This record gives sequence, structure tokens and C-alpha cells, in this order.
Amino acid sequence: MSYSVLIVDDEALTVRTIGRALESEGFEVFLAMSGEEALTTIAEEKPDLALLDVVLPGINGIEVLRQAKKLSPATIIVMMSAYHVVDRAVEAMKLGAYDYLIKPFHIADMVNTIRRATEMLALRVRVHDTVQSAKGRYDFGRVVTQSPAMREILEMARRAAESDRTTILIQGESGTGKEVLAKAIHYNSPRAQAPLISLNCAALPDTLLESELFGYEQGAFTDARRRKEGLIEKASGGTLFLDEIGNTSVSLQAKLLRVLEEGTFMRLGGTKPVQVDVRIITATNRVLKEAVSKGEFREDLYYRLNVLPLFIPPLRERREDILPLALDIMQHFNNELKKNFVGFTPAAAELLQKYPWPGNIRELRNVIERTMILCQSTEIDEENLPEEVRDYHEEPANEEMSSFEVSPTGDQFVSLRELEDRYIHEVLNATGQNKTHAARILGIHPTSLLRRLKKTPELV
Repeated sequence: MSYSVLIVDDEALTVRTIGRALESEGFEVFLAMSGEEALTTIAEEKPDLALLDVVLPGINGIEVLRQAKKLSPATIIVMMSAYHVVDRAVEAMKLGAYDYLIKPFHIADMVNTIRRATEMLALRVRVHDTVQSAKGRYDFGRVVTQSPAMREILEMARRAAESDRTTILIQGESGTGKEVLAKAIHYNSPRAQAPLISLNCAALPDTLLESELFGYEQGAFTDARRRKEGLIEKASGGTLFLDEIGNTSVSLQAKLLRVLEEGTFMRLGGTKPVQVDVRIITATNRVLKEAVSKGEFREDLYYRLNVLPLFIPPLRERREDILPLALDIMQHFNNELKKNFVGFTPAAAELLQKYPWPGNIRELRNVIERTMILCQSTEIDEENLPEEVRDYHEEPANEEMSSFEVSPTGDQFVSLRELEDRYIHEVLNATGQNKTHAARILGIHPTSLLRRLKKTPELV
């Protein structure tokens, strides 16, 4: 890749010498012999790099640097100065200069400095490309769904993304796509260019989880030979996604609460608070409200995390999404596995839609990948699907109500009102007390549910 360099110096010989050296290295070169001329070139050409002398007639190099950062923020600037004005070069570094060269310098040293600067340019390009790729991959419009419930969740998530400080609690069974939704929120938010750090809280023991999150100071424990930044600090400016937040200890929850309320934390073994600007998104497959009532999760942290709750329904509750998702997954593996599958036979499609998918989208993805690897044709038939999908039979609906069977005398009957109350209670628990989603499952208007809860508050 060819880069452009602006050389700014009031000595004609210096400008020509540096210019020839950089042209021979493959750079496109622009020349300027005053601060005013340099600013005009920066505004018009937006060069990738600039070699800028501190001492210039008219506008000096420090002022050129200040204005250049506004005219072309992406331009990397290397300052040049003589020994007697090194203090100005240091000032320039504080204003955002990449490096400085002390005159007189060897051309080889200058070229090496410029080459190092181009490595940073290449890194910026890669970071930008990665973010743009992630933005496309996690765009809300690309989420495959025909479910009204999921469309409502996505609209809520899209609005939440625009508010880059709101904490979000994503609830749902394992495999429903909670992390995918968290990534979509991050990459469609004002924090998209900053880091997204993810951590599964269930994957680490509590002591290791604390050091990973908060970091530690040298000497904090036996093996702490140097200071280590925690994930919270690394995510500053961006987003920290904590999956399975319900698996954290009460003591760790207290420290997380401080981060949310004060924007500060203490490294292990530290004595000074560390300030961070981080958005926290959490996810869990537990019903945190129940964990709070059992004393397993702090109530104050629950309400601090639950500013915007998002509940992702399991796949069995949005069967209209099963085939579109299966086809989308098939196309993904067509590209990855260099296959050319065209779809499913009607018999296979019927089996996919009947199966309850206890592992949700993760299980569906695994089944499609495994089937595509083993299947010899370009269309998946029922015989190609795994045994657990082929042999599944739905349980009769009345068996689920076995707890309400009655004796011949009828003394075990319950009233219809009590039966409704039990069902409403179960649905509210399953949705994490999300009344909008619960009302949708119950088939009633949210206002009707709220009236019912007002009359029977013990249901919540």
C-alpha cells in the first residue's frame, strides 16, 4: 500500500533531501516551506503522514500541529527539531504527535521512523475494517426472524444501542443468541469503534474471575510479579459483556455495583481508585428475580442491571423462525464448507419445526453443520437428520396438566381462577417478570395483565 507524506521545513535543501529519500521508498511526497502552506496542503490532500519542523516562519510547528489535528485527525505527525528546542518537541508529543526527530538526523533513522508510523496506519485500517465487518455482521436488519416477539425485542435493542450508557440485562435460555444481541447493540452504538470485551462468568472460579475483571497490582498475591490491567479497564470507552452474570458471588456483585454507580474500581492489592467509562451489558439464563428472593443475587445490583430488560424467547416459542434460521445457517456452511446445498425436503422441514430444540439456535446450528458434513446429496431429507430429531414425538398436552387430575369425588378440582393464577405466575417467572412478553404469551393485552396483577399482587 502506498502512503502519502507531507514534509514541512523552511530549509529548501532539507525538504528536497527528505523528499527524494521518501520517494525512493515508494511514498507520495508533498512539500511545504511554511506553516500556512502546510495547513493548506493538509486541508486539501489529507496526507497519511507529515514530517513537521517545530521552527517555521509565520505559524510555528506547534500551532500547525494543533490545527492539523482538527483538519485531518487521521494524519500521523512526526515532529523535527534542533537540540535547543527539544522542549517544544515534548510539548508536541503531548498534543498528539507520533514521534520526533532531533536535527541533524540520519536519513536511515528518519525512514525507519516513518516506516514505524505506517505500521500504525496499517493497524488503524485493520481495526476500521474489523469494526465495519462486525457492524455489517451484527446489523439488526440482518437478524433472521419472522417472530413478532423477536422483532419487538430487536426494536428495543436498537433504541438501547443509541443510548450508550444504559445498562442492559438480556435474559433467555442457553443458545438463544444473547451474546449475538449484545454484539449487535455494541456495534450499532456510539461506542462501536471502542473495544467490546466479553467474559463468561460461569467459566472461571470466583477468585480468578475477580482478578480477570479488576486486574491486580504487583505483589497483590504470590504470583503477581507485575501490574495487570483487568477486563473492565481494557473495555473503558467501550462495552463489557458479562455472560451468565447470575453465577457470580455476592462479594463480586458488590464490586460490580460500585463500577456501575461510581465508574470506579480498585485493582486487587491497589490503594487508589481507577476511573473507567464503560457500558455494561449482562446476560443470564437464570431468573434473577428468584435468585434475589433466595439471597443468591444482590437486589440493588439486580435493579441497577435491569434498567432495560430484554427477554429472548426460546426457539420452541417462535417456530416460525426455525426454517428461516435453518436456511440461513445452511448458506453460512455452504460458504464455509464449500458445499452447494439447496434446502430441505418437506418431510425434513416438518421434523425441524416439530422438534422443540432444547439447545435453541446453538443446537440447530450444530445439527445443520453435522448433517451437511455427512449428507451426500444437495438437499437434506428426513433420513439425513439426527436420530433425536427424527424420533421426537410430542407429548400429549393433557399429560402436562397431570398435577390437576382429580379423584372420582371431584374433591381435587381447583377453580378456573386459581388455575389461571398458577399459569400467570409460571409465565411471569419464565419471562423474568417481563410483563409485556408475558402478556403476549398469555394472549392478553398488557393493560389487562397489569389490572390482574394489581388485584392479585402475590402473582409477581
